[in-house]
Amino acid sequence: MGRFYCLVSTALIEISHATLLDLGALRQLEQVCFPKDAWPLFDLIAVLSFPGIIRIKASENGQMVGFVAGDPRPHENLGWIATIGVLPNQRGRGIGKQLLDACEIQLNQPRIRLTVRQSNYNAICMYENAGYRAVDHWLGYYNDSEDGLVMEKQRPQSAL
Repeated sequence: MGRFYCLVSTALIEISHATLLDLGALRQLEQVCFPKDAWPLFDLIAVLSFPGIIRIKASENGQMVGFVAGDPRPHENLGWIATIGVLPNQRGRGIGKQLLDACEIQLNQPRIRLTVRQSNYNAICMYENAGYRAVDHWLGYYNDSEDGLVMEKQRPQSAL
C-alpha cells in the first residue's frame, strides 16, 4: 500500500501501512481506545507481522491517531475488520471512515464483517452510514460480558 494523504477537518492525516515499528504506538492506542478490551502484546505483534493481514495506520504530525486491521478470508468470500480505533480526542473528524474505506479496498472481498460493542452508538452509526447492517448478535462477547453486534457490508462487484 502506498501512502496517501487526506484533508480531515483542516489537518493533514497520513494513511499508510503499519509495521512492527509501530508496535509501541499501537499498544498505546489500543489501551486508550479499548481500556476493557485492549489486545495483549502477543496479539499486537501478530497483527503487525502475520502474513496476509491488512494493517493500516492514520498519522498526524508523525503520531499514530488511528489504526485498522483486516483479515481477508477469500475461501469464505469474506473479510473481517479485526480492530479499528481512533484516539478519543481525534474522533468525529472522519479518520475512522478513512481507515475503514482503506481497509475495505485492500480486503477486496464481496462481504466485510466486523463486531462492535452494542453500546458503541457512534461507531454503529458510522458503520451504518458506510453500508453495514446488523447480521448477528453475540452474547457476552466482550471481556466485561457486553454483547457484540456483528455487522456486514455487501460490496458491489464493481467495487472489487
